[in-house]
Amino acid sequence: MLNVGILISGAGSNMLRLLEDMEQPHPGRASLVVSNTPDAAGLAKAEAMGIATQVVDHKLYRGDRSAFEAALQKILLVHEIDVICLAGFMRILGADFVSAWQGRMLNIHPSLLPKYQGLKTYQRALDAGDAETGCSVHEVVSELDAGPILGQSRVAVLPDDTASSLAARVLVQEHQLYPRVLRDFLVQFPSQA
Repeated sequence: MLNVGILISGAGSNMLRLLEDMEQPHPGRASLVVSNTPDAAGLAKAEAMGIATQVVDHKLYRGDRSAFEAALQKILLVHEIDVICLAGFMRILGADFVSAWQGRMLNIHPSLLPKYQGLKTYQRALDAGDAETGCSVHEVVSELDAGPILGQSRVAVLPDDTASSLAARVLVQEHQLYPRVLRDFLVQFPSQA
């Protein structure tokens, strides 16, 4: 069984869905949740489910991304993590860290990639007059939100949508898509074949 580590920065709603899914028969085991913010609400949720948690406070490493990533890497190795899921982890990871986890790190992004990489995706979709938007799960590569797409869910943009209303409907799809894609990814993972 593969050890899954989940990186968060906030409430951890996608983390929670992944953890709940891994309570069922699953090719992965939720082994660790790490946050870059000590007060992330998702930490308490993970602890309540009996999952080990750690904090690597990015503020302690201001101006030294490599030291932050080295501390993060050390924790992941101690917990023998096989696959990382970024779930609302609001830090851009450097090329060396990403390279070390190439093919073993997933992210969920609130747009139909390759459209709207980065932030403010809902407002960008509204401003462009898009008829639909959605979410994507992709492998993480050194270029932001540019890795191979493993799954997408589409959401219609309604005439009276705001960025907030659109975000709420996309989040429902994220909660369904990410667990499904993680399962498929782990089943096909080389050590499972």
